[in-house]
Amino acid sequence: MCLGIPAKVVKIEDDVAIVNYGGVLRKVDALLVPDIKEGDFVIVHAGAIIAKINEKEAKELISAWQIMLRESKLETFF
Repeated sequence: MCLGIPAKVVKIEDDVAIVNYGGVLRKVDALLVPDIKEGDFVIVHAGAIIAKINEKEAKELISAWQIMLRESKLETFF
């Protein structure tokens, strides 16, 4: 099973992107999706960007994550 997390690209430095998970910034590998740019929404798995998604998809996924985390009584990170 693959667990991909939606994030927004804040900055790109060579093959590394800094992404925002609802206020939490992380460096991730951007080598697999070379056409990303600042402001893009992406899916991150195991420390690497695996796909670029549009803003509508990102908002839907973030909403689903928030519901899942709230229902399981975990703290949200979005």
